[in-house]
Amino acid sequence: MGNMLEIIKILATHGKIQISEHGYDELAEDGIFVRDIVSGLHDAEILEEYPEYHKGACILVLEYDCEEKPVHAVWGIPKGKSSPAVLVTAYRPDKNRWSDDFRRRK
Repeated sequence: MGNMLEIIKILATHGKIQISEHGYDELAEDGIFVRDIVSGLHDAEILEEYPEYHKGACILVLEYDCEEKPVHAVWGIPKGKSSPAVLVTAYRPDKNRWSDDFRRRK
């Protein structure tokens, strides 16, 4: 599953992206722009992997928006398919629930 981020980056480069309804809601709630999430994939770091997620394997990544604010994004690929890359959700990590560098849960 380690290469999943690379696959998602390739799909995003080719515009093969879908955003879940929940993803849109979270983006709007936290004032995060889709373009920041897509461009942030370039330097994204995998924090957690969910290979057995019922809708298809996905990963939690740490990204930064255009203002260098941290964003957690969950990206996946639908079960049984090779595309599109699905942005399941994206949110601003809570300082009370994550380490100072936003890489580990408290």
